[in-house]
Amino acid sequence: MLRRRSAHQSDLIHRGRRVLAAQTDGFGMAERTPASATQGPRLLAPPTDVEAARLHRLVLDGFAAEVRPQDRADMDRRELVEWVDRLFTRAMEIENVTMPLAVQRDVMLRMVASLEVPESPSALPEQASEPDPVRRPSVPAPAPSALVNEGEPDPFAETGSESATGGDVGTRKAARDRVEQARKVVAPVLMDRIDIGSVRETPRDELAKRITVLVGEIVVEQKVQLNAVEQRELVRTLVDDMTGLGPLEALLADDQVTDIMVNGPHQIYVEKHGKLQMTDVAFRDQQHAMNVATRIVTRVGRRVDESSPLVDARLEDGSRVNVIMPPLAIDGVSISIRKFAKYKLNIDQMVRQLNMSPEMGTVLKIAARSRLNILISGGTGSGKTTLLNALSQMIDPGERIVTIEDAAELKLQQPHVVRLETRPANLEGLGEITMRDLLKNALRMRPDRIILGEVRGAEAMDVLQAMNTGHDGSLCTLHANNPRETLTRLENMTTMAGFNLPASAIRTQISDAVDMIVQISRMRDGKRRITQVVELVGREGDVITTQDLFKYEFDGEDNDGNLMGRFVSSRMRPHFLAKAAYFGLDKRLIDAMGCNG
Repeated sequence: MLRRRSAHQSDLIHRGRRVLAAQTDGFGMAERTPASATQGPRLLAPPTDVEAARLHRLVLDGFAAEVRPQDRADMDRRELVEWVDRLFTRAMEIENVTMPLAVQRDVMLRMVASLEVPESPSALPEQASEPDPVRRPSVPAPAPSALVNEGEPDPFAETGSESATGGDVGTRKAARDRVEQARKVVAPVLMDRIDIGSVRETPRDELAKRITVLVGEIVVEQKVQLNAVEQRELVRTLVDDMTGLGPLEALLADDQVTDIMVNGPHQIYVEKHGKLQMTDVAFRDQQHAMNVATRIVTRVGRRVDESSPLVDARLEDGSRVNVIMPPLAIDGVSISIRKFAKYKLNIDQMVRQLNMSPEMGTVLKIAARSRLNILISGGTGSGKTTLLNALSQMIDPGERIVTIEDAAELKLQQPHVVRLETRPANLEGLGEITMRDLLKNALRMRPDRIILGEVRGAEAMDVLQAMNTGHDGSLCTLHANNPRETLTRLENMTTMAGFNLPASAIRTQISDAVDMIVQISRMRDGKRRITQVVELVGREGDVITTQDLFKYEFDGEDNDGNLMGRFVSSRMRPHFLAKAAYFGLDKRLIDAMGCNG
Protein backbone atom coordinates (compact mmCIF):
# COMPACT_ATOMS: atom_id res chain seq x y z
CA MET A 1 0.00 0.00 0.00
CA LEU A 2 1.43 3.37 -1.05
CA ARG A 3 2.10 5.94 1.66
CA ARG A 4 1.22 9.60 1.18
CA ARG A 5 3.99 11.99 2.02
CA SER A 6 3.31 15.03 4.09
CA ALA A 7 4.11 18.47 2.73
CA HIS A 8 7.07 18.66 5.13
CA GLN A 9 8.47 15.34 3.87
CA SER A 10 8.13 16.37 0.25
CA ASP A 11 9.94 19.62 0.95
CA LEU A 12 12.80 17.74 2.61
CA ILE A 13 13.11 15.36 -0.35
CA HIS A 14 13.10 18.14 -2.95
CA ARG A 15 15.77 20.03 -1.04
CA GLY A 16 17.88 16.87 -1.00
CA ARG A 17 17.42 16.23 -4.71
CA ARG A 18 18.50 19.73 -5.66
CA VAL A 19 21.92 18.84 -4.32
CA LEU A 20 22.29 16.25 -7.12
CA ALA A 21 22.38 18.80 -9.91
CA ALA A 22 26.09 18.12 -10.48
CA GLN A 23 27.42 15.46 -12.86
CA THR A 24 27.13 11.88 -11.67
CA ASP A 25 29.08 8.74 -12.34
CA GLY A 26 27.76 5.32 -13.24
CA PHE A 27 26.67 4.70 -9.65
CA GLY A 28 24.43 7.77 -9.58
CA MET A 29 26.85 9.56 -7.22
CA ALA A 30 27.82 13.18 -7.62
CA GLU A 31 31.38 14.12 -8.56
CA ARG A 32 32.84 15.69 -5.40
CA THR A 33 35.18 18.61 -5.83
CA PRO A 34 35.11 20.64 -2.62
CA ALA A 35 35.03 24.40 -2.88
CA SER A 36 38.16 24.52 -0.78
CA ALA A 37 40.06 22.31 -3.25
CA THR A 38 41.74 25.31 -4.82
CA GLN A 39 43.29 26.01 -1.43
CA GLY A 40 45.40 22.85 -1.67
CA PRO A 41 43.48 19.70 -0.74
CA ARG A 42 45.44 16.50 -0.41
CA LEU A 43 45.73 14.21 -3.45
CA LEU A 44 42.95 11.79 -4.33
CA ALA A 45 43.39 8.81 -2.02
CA PRO A 46 41.31 6.65 0.32
CA PRO A 47 40.51 8.52 3.55
CA THR A 48 42.32 7.64 6.72
CA ASP A 49 40.35 6.01 9.52
CA VAL A 50 40.25 9.28 11.44
CA GLU A 51 39.00 11.21 8.38
CA ALA A 52 36.32 8.60 7.68
CA ALA A 53 35.20 8.78 11.29
CA ARG A 54 34.98 12.57 11.17
CA LEU A 55 32.95 12.47 7.96
CA HIS A 56 30.66 9.92 9.53
CA ARG A 57 30.13 12.17 12.55
CA LEU A 58 29.32 15.20 10.37
CA VAL A 59 26.79 13.23 8.35
CA LEU A 60 25.22 11.87 11.52
CA ASP A 61 24.93 15.29 13.15
CA GLY A 62 23.50 16.87 9.99
CA PHE A 63 20.94 14.09 9.57
CA ALA A 64 19.84 14.31 13.22
CA ALA A 65 19.52 18.12 13.01
CA GLU A 66 17.54 18.29 9.75
CA VAL A 67 15.38 15.16 9.71
CA ARG A 68 12.71 14.48 12.28
CA PRO A 69 12.46 10.90 13.65
CA GLN A 70 8.96 10.43 12.25
CA ASP A 71 10.13 11.54 8.77
CA ARG A 72 13.12 9.23 8.98
CA ALA A 73 10.86 6.25 9.70
CA ASP A 74 8.85 6.96 6.51
CA MET A 75 11.86 7.32 4.19
CA ASP A 76 12.57 4.66 1.61
CA ARG A 77 16.13 3.75 0.65
CA ARG A 78 16.28 6.12 -2.35
CA GLU A 79 15.28 9.10 -0.20
CA LEU A 80 17.82 8.11 2.44
CA VAL A 81 20.58 7.85 -0.19
CA GLU A 82 19.72 11.34 -1.46
CA TRP A 83 20.01 12.81 2.04
CA VAL A 84 23.30 11.03 2.76
CA ASP A 85 24.62 12.20 -0.63
CA ARG A 86 23.88 15.80 0.21
CA LEU A 87 25.29 15.65 3.75
CA PHE A 88 28.39 13.72 2.64
CA THR A 89 29.20 16.40 0.04
CA ARG A 90 28.96 19.10 2.66
CA ALA A 91 31.10 17.08 5.09
CA MET A 92 33.87 16.69 2.50
CA GLU A 93 33.86 20.43 1.93
CA ILE A 94 34.15 21.11 5.65
CA GLU A 95 37.01 18.61 6.11
CA ASN A 96 38.72 19.61 2.81
CA VAL A 97 38.89 15.95 1.74
CA THR A 98 38.71 14.40 -1.73
CA MET A 99 38.62 10.75 -2.65
CA PRO A 100 38.04 8.45 -5.64
CA LEU A 101 34.45 7.87 -6.65
CA ALA A 102 34.64 4.15 -5.86
CA VAL A 103 35.77 4.94 -2.32
CA GLN A 104 33.02 7.55 -2.00
CA ARG A 105 30.50 4.90 -2.95
CA ASP A 106 31.75 2.42 -0.34
CA VAL A 107 31.81 5.02 2.43
CA MET A 108 28.33 6.26 1.56
CA LEU A 109 26.87 2.77 1.42
CA ARG A 110 28.15 2.10 4.95
CA MET A 111 26.58 5.35 6.13
CA VAL A 112 23.26 4.51 4.50
CA ALA A 113 23.30 1.04 6.03
CA SER A 114 23.92 2.45 9.50
CA LEU A 115 21.03 4.93 9.16
CA GLU A 116 18.47 2.49 7.80
CA VAL A 117 15.52 1.65 10.08
CA PRO A 118 14.75 -2.12 10.24
CA GLU A 119 11.61 -3.06 8.30
CA SER A 120 10.56 -5.74 10.77
CA PRO A 121 11.67 -7.36 14.03
CA SER A 122 13.37 -10.09 11.99
CA ALA A 123 15.99 -7.55 10.90
CA LEU A 124 17.35 -7.63 14.43
CA PRO A 125 17.15 -11.19 15.71
CA GLU A 126 18.63 -10.38 19.07
CA GLN A 127 15.80 -7.92 19.76
CA ALA A 128 12.94 -9.92 18.27
CA SER A 129 10.58 -9.37 21.20
CA GLU A 130 12.14 -6.39 22.97
CA PRO A 131 11.79 -2.64 22.41
CA ASP A 132 14.78 -1.04 20.73
CA PRO A 133 16.29 2.21 22.05
CA VAL A 134 16.83 4.97 19.51
CA ARG A 135 19.85 3.76 17.52
CA ARG A 136 22.52 5.91 15.99
CA PRO A 137 25.29 4.83 13.61
CA SER A 138 28.79 3.86 14.64
CA VAL A 139 30.84 7.00 15.08
CA PRO A 140 33.91 7.99 17.10
CA ALA A 141 32.63 9.35 20.38
CA PRO A 142 33.80 12.67 21.81
CA ALA A 143 34.58 13.04 25.50
CA PRO A 144 32.16 10.86 27.51
CA SER A 145 30.34 13.82 29.02
CA ALA A 146 29.54 15.15 25.56
CA LEU A 147 27.67 12.01 24.56
CA VAL A 148 24.66 12.65 26.75
CA ASN A 149 22.02 14.10 24.44
CA GLU A 150 18.79 15.51 25.75
CA GLY A 151 15.86 13.47 24.58
CA GLU A 152 17.97 10.44 23.67
CA PRO A 153 17.11 7.40 25.79
CA ASP A 154 20.00 5.93 27.75
CA PRO A 155 19.42 2.19 28.23
CA PHE A 156 22.25 2.09 30.78
CA ALA A 157 20.95 4.87 33.04
CA GLU A 158 19.06 2.67 35.52
CA THR A 159 20.94 0.13 37.61
CA GLY A 160 18.24 -0.81 40.09
CA SER A 161 15.14 -2.79 39.29
CA GLU A 162 12.77 -1.13 41.73
CA SER A 163 11.05 1.19 39.29
CA ALA A 164 11.91 -0.47 36.00
CA THR A 165 9.19 -2.00 33.86
CA GLY A 166 9.67 -5.28 32.07
CA GLY A 167 10.23 -3.42 28.80
CA ASP A 168 12.85 -1.16 30.36
CA VAL A 169 14.74 -4.16 31.74
CA GLY A 170 14.55 -5.92 28.38
CA THR A 171 15.80 -2.84 26.56
CA ARG A 172 18.74 -2.46 28.92
CA LYS A 173 19.60 -6.14 28.63
CA ALA A 174 19.55 -5.99 24.83
CA ALA A 175 21.72 -2.85 24.86
CA ARG A 176 24.19 -4.44 27.27
CA ASP A 177 24.37 -7.54 25.09
CA ARG A 178 25.23 -5.39 22.07
CA VAL A 179 27.93 -3.58 24.03
CA GLU A 180 29.37 -6.88 25.27
CA GLN A 181 29.52 -8.24 21.73
CA ALA A 182 31.22 -5.05 20.59
CA ARG A 183 33.70 -5.27 23.49
CA LYS A 184 34.79 -8.72 22.36
CA VAL A 185 35.65 -7.26 18.95
CA VAL A 186 37.11 -3.92 20.04
CA ALA A 187 39.10 -4.88 23.16
CA PRO A 188 41.74 -7.09 21.46
CA VAL A 189 42.41 -4.44 18.81
CA LEU A 190 42.54 -1.73 21.47
CA MET A 191 45.10 -3.67 23.53
CA ASP A 192 47.41 -3.75 20.50
CA ARG A 193 47.23 0.02 20.05
CA ILE A 194 47.83 1.30 23.59
CA ASP A 195 50.77 1.14 25.92
CA ILE A 196 49.54 -1.03 28.78
CA GLY A 197 52.41 0.09 30.99
CA SER A 198 51.35 3.74 30.86
CA VAL A 199 47.68 3.08 31.67
CA ARG A 200 48.25 3.02 35.43
CA GLU A 201 50.13 6.35 35.38
CA THR A 202 47.59 8.12 33.16
CA PRO A 203 44.81 10.09 34.91
CA ARG A 204 41.42 8.52 34.37
CA ASP A 205 39.94 11.50 32.46
CA GLU A 206 42.92 11.65 30.11
CA LEU A 207 42.81 7.89 29.56
CA ALA A 208 39.08 8.08 28.80
CA LYS A 209 39.73 10.70 26.10
CA ARG A 210 42.39 8.56 24.48
CA ILE A 211 40.26 5.43 24.60
CA THR A 212 37.33 7.35 23.15
CA VAL A 213 39.32 8.32 20.06
CA LEU A 214 40.73 4.84 19.57
CA VAL A 215 37.35 3.16 20.02
CA GLY A 216 35.86 5.56 17.48
CA GLU A 217 38.44 4.47 14.92
CA ILE A 218 38.12 0.77 15.70
CA VAL A 219 34.32 0.57 15.46
CA VAL A 220 34.51 2.15 11.99
CA GLU A 221 37.27 -0.21 10.88
CA GLN A 222 35.56 -3.30 12.26
CA LYS A 223 32.11 -2.16 11.05
CA VAL A 224 30.64 -2.47 14.54
CA GLN A 225 27.13 -1.05 14.70
CA LEU A 226 26.59 0.94 17.92
CA ASN A 227 24.61 4.06 18.62
CA ALA A 228 26.19 6.96 20.49
CA VAL A 229 24.88 5.89 23.90
CA GLU A 230 26.10 2.34 23.42
CA GLN A 231 29.49 3.57 22.26
CA ARG A 232 29.78 5.75 25.35
CA GLU A 233 28.95 2.72 27.48
CA LEU A 234 31.58 0.69 25.64
CA VAL A 235 34.25 3.30 26.38
CA ARG A 236 33.22 3.41 30.03
CA THR A 237 33.31 -0.38 30.27
CA LEU A 238 36.81 -0.55 28.80
CA VAL A 239 38.15 2.20 31.06
CA ASP A 240 36.55 0.63 34.14
CA ASP A 241 38.11 -2.73 33.31
CA MET A 242 41.54 -1.14 32.84
CA THR A 243 41.71 1.12 35.88
CA GLY A 244 38.61 0.66 38.00
CA LEU A 245 36.38 -2.06 39.39
CA GLY A 246 34.60 -3.03 36.20
CA PRO A 247 30.79 -3.09 36.43
CA LEU A 248 30.91 -1.98 40.07
CA GLU A 249 32.10 1.50 39.08
CA ALA A 250 28.61 2.63 38.06
CA LEU A 251 27.23 1.50 41.44
CA LEU A 252 30.05 3.20 43.35
CA ALA A 253 29.29 6.44 41.50
CA ASP A 254 25.61 6.32 42.53
CA ASP A 255 25.25 8.46 45.68
CA GLN A 256 21.98 6.72 46.57
CA VAL A 257 23.72 3.33 46.90
CA THR A 258 25.06 2.69 50.42
CA ASP A 259 25.93 -1.03 50.15
CA ILE A 260 26.96 -3.27 47.26
CA MET A 261 26.66 -7.05 47.61
CA VAL A 262 28.09 -9.36 44.95
CA ASN A 263 26.76 -12.92 45.20
CA GLY A 264 28.74 -14.52 42.41
CA PRO A 265 29.39 -13.04 38.97
CA HIS A 266 25.76 -12.76 37.85
CA GLN A 267 23.92 -11.51 40.94
CA ILE A 268 24.59 -8.07 42.42
CA TYR A 269 22.38 -6.39 45.04
CA VAL A 270 22.52 -2.82 46.33
CA GLU A 271 20.97 -1.01 49.25
CA LYS A 272 19.13 2.22 48.44
CA HIS A 273 17.24 4.23 51.05
CA GLY A 274 17.63 1.34 53.48
CA LYS A 275 16.08 -1.23 51.11
CA LEU A 276 17.80 -4.04 49.20
CA GLN A 277 17.34 -4.09 45.43
CA MET A 278 18.68 -6.46 42.81
CA THR A 279 20.44 -4.78 39.88
CA ASP A 280 20.84 -5.82 36.27
CA VAL A 281 24.60 -5.27 36.52
CA ALA A 282 26.77 -8.38 36.23
CA PHE A 283 30.31 -9.54 35.65
CA ARG A 284 31.16 -11.37 32.44
CA ASP A 285 32.16 -14.54 34.26
CA GLN A 286 33.73 -15.86 37.44
CA GLN A 287 37.26 -14.90 36.38
CA HIS A 288 36.18 -11.31 35.72
CA ALA A 289 34.76 -11.06 39.26
CA MET A 290 37.92 -12.60 40.71
CA ASN A 291 40.10 -10.10 38.85
CA VAL A 292 38.15 -7.21 40.35
CA ALA A 293 38.35 -8.71 43.86
CA THR A 294 42.10 -9.20 43.49
CA ARG A 295 42.55 -5.62 42.30
CA ILE A 296 40.72 -4.32 45.38
CA VAL A 297 42.78 -6.21 47.94
CA THR A 298 46.19 -5.77 46.29
CA ARG A 299 45.81 -1.99 46.41
CA VAL A 300 46.02 -2.16 50.21
CA GLY A 301 48.79 -4.72 50.30
CA ARG A 302 46.65 -7.80 50.93
CA ARG A 303 45.90 -10.93 48.97
CA VAL A 304 43.02 -13.28 48.32
CA ASP A 305 43.49 -16.80 46.98
CA GLU A 306 42.67 -20.39 47.89
CA SER A 307 45.15 -20.35 50.77
CA SER A 308 43.71 -17.06 52.11
CA PRO A 309 40.09 -16.97 50.89
CA LEU A 310 38.87 -14.39 53.46
CA VAL A 311 40.07 -10.80 53.50
CA ASP A 312 39.00 -7.35 54.72
CA ALA A 313 40.15 -4.38 52.67
CA ARG A 314 39.10 -0.86 51.75
CA LEU A 315 38.71 1.27 48.66
CA GLU A 316 40.61 4.48 48.05
CA ASP A 317 37.74 6.57 49.44
CA GLY A 318 37.66 4.53 52.68
CA SER A 319 34.74 2.26 51.75
CA ARG A 320 34.96 -1.03 53.63
CA VAL A 321 35.27 -4.24 51.60
CA ASN A 322 34.99 -7.91 52.51
CA VAL A 323 35.91 -10.61 50.01
CA ILE A 324 35.32 -14.36 50.32
CA MET A 325 36.14 -16.64 47.44
CA PRO A 326 35.53 -20.29 46.49
CA PRO A 327 35.57 -22.94 47.79
CA LEU A 328 34.18 -21.17 50.86
CA ALA A 329 31.76 -19.13 48.72
CA ILE A 330 29.92 -21.90 46.90
CA ASP A 331 28.20 -19.79 44.23
CA GLY A 332 31.27 -17.78 43.27
CA VAL A 333 33.29 -14.95 44.72
CA SER A 334 31.37 -12.78 47.22
CA ILE A 335 32.21 -9.08 47.56
CA SER A 336 30.55 -6.86 50.17
CA ILE A 337 31.20 -3.12 49.96
CA ARG A 338 30.04 -0.65 52.60
CA LYS A 339 30.33 2.63 50.74
CA PHE A 340 31.94 5.58 52.43
CA ALA A 341 29.76 8.67 52.11
CA LYS A 342 31.19 11.48 49.97
CA TYR A 343 29.85 14.02 52.42
CA LYS A 344 30.34 13.75 56.16
CA LEU A 345 27.31 13.89 58.41
CA ASN A 346 27.42 15.86 61.63
CA ILE A 347 25.04 15.84 64.56
CA ASP A 348 22.97 18.74 63.22
CA GLN A 349 22.42 16.99 59.87
CA MET A 350 21.38 13.81 61.65
CA VAL A 351 18.84 15.87 63.61
CA ARG A 352 17.44 17.28 60.37
CA GLN A 353 17.18 13.75 58.95
CA LEU A 354 15.18 12.73 62.05
CA ASN A 355 17.83 10.22 63.14
CA MET A 356 17.54 11.85 66.56
CA SER A 357 15.74 14.73 68.28
CA PRO A 358 17.35 18.19 68.72
CA GLU A 359 17.53 17.65 72.49
CA MET A 360 19.21 14.27 72.00
CA GLY A 361 21.70 15.88 69.62
CA THR A 362 22.57 18.53 72.19
CA VAL A 363 23.16 15.92 74.90
CA LEU A 364 25.42 13.87 72.62
CA LYS A 365 27.43 16.97 71.70
CA ILE A 366 27.91 17.79 75.38
CA ALA A 367 28.88 14.16 76.15
CA ALA A 368 31.56 14.16 73.45
CA ARG A 369 32.87 17.59 74.45
CA SER A 370 32.95 16.55 78.13
CA ARG A 371 35.28 13.62 77.29
CA LEU A 372 32.89 10.83 78.20
CA ASN A 373 33.84 7.28 77.23
CA ILE A 374 31.08 6.32 74.81
CA LEU A 375 30.12 2.94 73.33
CA ILE A 376 28.02 2.96 70.16
CA SER A 377 26.12 -0.28 69.68
CA GLY A 378 23.82 -1.55 66.97
CA GLY A 379 23.30 -4.19 64.33
CA THR A 380 25.02 -4.58 60.97
CA GLY A 381 24.45 -1.57 58.74
CA SER A 382 22.71 0.41 61.47
CA GLY A 383 24.98 3.45 61.12
CA LYS A 384 27.42 2.96 64.01
CA THR A 385 30.47 4.24 62.11
CA THR A 386 28.52 7.20 60.72
CA LEU A 387 27.47 8.21 64.24
CA LEU A 388 31.03 7.71 65.49
CA ASN A 389 32.32 10.06 62.78
CA ALA A 390 29.69 12.62 63.73
CA LEU A 391 30.55 12.47 67.43
CA SER A 392 34.26 12.78 66.70
CA GLN A 393 33.67 16.22 65.20
CA MET A 394 33.09 17.53 68.72
CA ILE A 395 36.66 16.66 69.75
CA ASP A 396 38.90 19.67 70.38
CA PRO A 397 41.30 20.28 67.44
CA GLY A 398 44.20 20.55 69.89
CA GLU A 399 43.92 16.94 71.05
CA ARG A 400 46.04 14.06 69.74
CA ILE A 401 43.81 11.23 68.47
CA VAL A 402 44.81 7.66 67.63
CA THR A 403 42.36 5.57 65.59
CA ILE A 404 42.62 1.78 65.38
CA GLU A 405 40.66 -0.22 62.80
CA ASP A 406 40.70 -3.48 60.87
CA ALA A 407 40.03 -1.52 57.66
CA ALA A 408 40.62 2.21 57.95
CA GLU A 409 37.32 3.97 57.22
CA LEU A 410 37.11 6.70 59.86
CA LYS A 411 37.56 10.20 58.45
CA LEU A 412 38.27 12.60 61.30
CA GLN A 413 38.46 16.33 60.67
CA GLN A 414 40.95 17.19 63.39
CA PRO A 415 44.51 18.03 62.31
CA HIS A 416 46.34 15.79 64.81
CA VAL A 417 45.19 12.25 63.96
CA VAL A 418 47.25 9.04 63.81
CA ARG A 419 45.50 6.27 61.87
CA LEU A 420 46.48 2.65 62.55
CA GLU A 421 45.29 -0.45 60.71
CA THR A 422 45.66 -4.14 61.50
CA ARG A 423 47.58 -6.51 59.22
CA PRO A 424 46.87 -10.17 58.41
CA ALA A 425 49.51 -12.89 58.43
CA ASN A 426 51.65 -13.52 55.36
CA LEU A 427 51.95 -16.73 53.35
CA GLU A 428 54.07 -18.32 56.08
CA GLY A 429 51.52 -17.43 58.74
CA LEU A 430 53.80 -14.77 60.22
CA GLY A 431 53.65 -11.02 60.63
CA GLU A 432 50.05 -10.66 61.83
CA ILE A 433 49.34 -7.44 63.73
CA THR A 434 46.07 -7.57 65.66
CA MET A 435 43.96 -4.77 67.03
CA ARG A 436 45.15 -5.68 70.49
CA ASP A 437 48.79 -5.23 69.39
CA LEU A 438 47.99 -1.79 67.98
CA LEU A 439 46.05 -0.80 71.10
CA LYS A 440 48.97 -1.68 73.35
CA ASN A 441 51.29 0.33 71.14
CA ALA A 442 48.86 3.28 71.03
CA LEU A 443 49.14 3.65 74.79
CA ARG A 444 52.83 4.53 74.28
CA MET A 445 52.03 7.20 71.67
CA ARG A 446 50.79 9.84 74.12
CA PRO A 447 47.18 9.86 72.86
CA ASP A 448 44.58 12.22 74.26
CA ARG A 449 41.83 10.03 72.86
CA ILE A 450 41.72 6.51 71.45
CA ILE A 451 39.03 5.62 68.93
CA LEU A 452 38.41 2.00 67.93
CA GLY A 453 36.48 1.24 64.80
CA GLU A 454 34.95 -1.87 66.34
CA VAL A 455 35.57 -4.06 69.40
CA ARG A 456 35.30 -7.74 68.46
CA GLY A 457 37.40 -9.77 70.86
CA ALA A 458 40.15 -9.78 73.45
CA GLU A 459 41.03 -6.13 72.80
CA ALA A 460 38.02 -5.27 74.99
CA MET A 461 40.23 -5.79 78.06
CA ASP A 462 42.82 -3.33 76.75
CA VAL A 463 40.09 -0.81 75.90
CA LEU A 464 38.78 -0.89 79.45
CA GLN A 465 42.28 -0.52 80.86
CA ALA A 466 42.96 2.45 78.60
CA MET A 467 39.71 4.13 79.62
CA ASN A 468 40.59 3.58 83.29
CA THR A 469 44.13 4.93 83.01
CA GLY A 470 43.66 8.50 81.93
CA HIS A 471 42.56 8.10 78.30
CA ASP A 472 39.04 9.38 78.83
CA GLY A 473 36.96 10.58 75.92
CA SER A 474 37.52 7.32 74.03
CA LEU A 475 34.96 6.12 71.48
CA CYS A 476 34.31 2.66 70.04
CA THR A 477 31.58 0.57 68.45
CA LEU A 478 30.37 -3.00 68.90
CA HIS A 479 27.51 -5.19 67.74
CA ALA A 480 24.60 -5.56 70.15
CA ASN A 481 20.81 -5.38 70.06
CA ASN A 482 20.29 -3.21 73.15
CA PRO A 483 22.35 -1.45 75.86
CA ARG A 484 22.01 -4.26 78.41
CA GLU A 485 23.24 -6.78 75.85
CA THR A 486 26.13 -4.42 75.07
CA LEU A 487 27.35 -4.78 78.65
CA THR A 488 27.02 -8.56 78.49
CA ARG A 489 28.95 -8.80 75.23
CA LEU A 490 31.67 -6.47 76.53
CA GLU A 491 32.05 -8.70 79.60
CA ASN A 492 32.25 -11.83 77.44
CA MET A 493 34.86 -10.32 75.14
CA THR A 494 36.95 -9.30 78.12
CA THR A 495 37.19 -12.92 79.25
CA MET A 496 38.58 -13.78 75.78
CA ALA A 497 41.82 -12.06 76.76
CA GLY A 498 42.72 -15.14 78.80
CA PHE A 499 42.78 -13.53 82.24
CA ASN A 500 41.09 -15.55 84.95
CA LEU A 501 39.25 -12.61 86.53
CA PRO A 502 36.05 -12.95 88.57
CA ALA A 503 32.90 -11.54 87.01
CA SER A 504 32.61 -8.90 89.74
CA ALA A 505 36.06 -7.51 88.90
CA ILE A 506 35.23 -7.29 85.18
CA ARG A 507 31.91 -5.56 85.88
CA THR A 508 33.65 -3.09 88.17
CA GLN A 509 36.04 -2.18 85.36
CA ILE A 510 33.17 -1.77 82.92
CA SER A 511 31.11 0.45 85.24
CA ASP A 512 34.16 2.60 86.02
CA ALA A 513 35.34 2.89 82.42
CA VAL A 514 32.19 3.31 80.32
CA ASP A 515 30.10 6.45 80.79
CA MET A 516 27.46 6.18 78.05
CA ILE A 517 25.95 3.71 75.59
CA VAL A 518 24.22 4.97 72.45
CA GLN A 519 22.00 2.40 70.70
CA ILE A 520 21.28 2.96 67.01
CA SER A 521 19.04 0.80 64.81
CA ARG A 522 18.03 0.48 61.18
CA MET A 523 14.27 0.07 61.29
CA ARG A 524 12.02 -1.75 58.88
CA ASP A 525 11.19 1.42 56.92
CA GLY A 526 14.90 1.69 56.05
CA LYS A 527 15.58 4.71 58.27
CA ARG A 528 18.22 4.74 60.99
CA ARG A 529 17.28 6.11 64.39
CA ILE A 530 18.92 6.37 67.77
CA THR A 531 16.62 4.25 69.91
CA GLN A 532 18.26 4.66 73.33
CA VAL A 533 20.80 6.82 75.11
CA VAL A 534 21.84 5.22 78.40
CA GLU A 535 24.43 6.27 80.97
CA LEU A 536 26.14 3.98 83.46
CA VAL A 537 25.80 5.16 87.06
CA GLY A 538 27.57 2.40 89.07
CA ARG A 539 26.87 -1.03 90.52
CA GLU A 540 24.40 -2.58 92.90
CA GLY A 541 25.84 -5.88 93.99
CA ASP A 542 26.85 -7.75 90.84
CA VAL A 543 24.54 -5.73 88.57
CA ILE A 544 25.70 -2.68 86.60
CA THR A 545 23.08 0.02 87.04
CA THR A 546 22.08 2.25 84.17
CA GLN A 547 19.83 5.25 83.63
CA ASP A 548 17.87 6.03 80.48
CA LEU A 549 18.32 9.56 79.17
CA PHE A 550 16.37 9.22 75.89
CA LYS A 551 14.28 6.54 74.27
CA TYR A 552 12.48 6.20 70.94
CA GLU A 553 8.85 5.19 71.32
CA PHE A 554 7.07 3.66 68.33
CA ASP A 555 3.57 5.00 67.64
CA GLY A 556 2.52 3.45 64.35
CA GLU A 557 2.94 3.58 60.59
CA ASP A 558 1.71 6.09 58.01
CA ASN A 559 0.18 5.34 54.62
CA ASP A 560 3.58 5.45 52.90
CA GLY A 561 5.05 2.76 55.14
CA ASN A 562 7.12 5.18 57.24
CA LEU A 563 7.30 4.47 60.95
CA MET A 564 5.96 7.13 63.29
CA GLY A 565 7.33 7.67 66.77
CA ARG A 566 8.76 10.08 69.32
CA PHE A 567 12.12 10.66 70.97
CA VAL A 568 11.24 10.89 74.64
CA SER A 569 13.46 12.36 77.34
CA SER A 570 13.47 10.76 80.79
CA ARG A 571 13.82 14.28 82.28
CA MET A 572 16.20 12.84 84.87
CA ARG A 573 19.31 14.60 86.13
CA PRO A 574 22.28 13.13 84.17
CA HIS A 575 24.92 11.35 86.21
CA PHE A 576 27.68 13.09 84.21
CA LEU A 577 26.41 16.57 85.09
CA ALA A 578 29.54 17.19 87.19
CA LYS A 579 31.78 16.47 84.18
CA ALA A 580 29.69 18.78 82.01
CA ALA A 581 30.03 21.50 84.69
CA TYR A 582 33.83 21.15 84.48
CA PHE A 583 33.58 22.22 80.83
CA GLY A 584 30.93 24.88 81.52
CA LEU A 585 28.16 22.92 79.82
CA ASP A 586 25.97 21.98 82.79
CA LYS A 587 23.22 24.55 82.16
CA ARG A 588 22.87 23.55 78.52
CA LEU A 589 22.72 19.91 79.58
CA ILE A 590 19.92 20.57 82.07
CA ASP A 591 17.96 22.55 79.49
CA ALA A 592 18.35 19.78 76.89
CA MET A 593 17.16 17.12 79.34
CA GLY A 594 14.22 19.29 80.43
CA CYS A 595 14.87 18.61 84.10
CA ASN A 596 15.04 21.07 86.99
CA GLY A 597 18.45 22.15 88.16
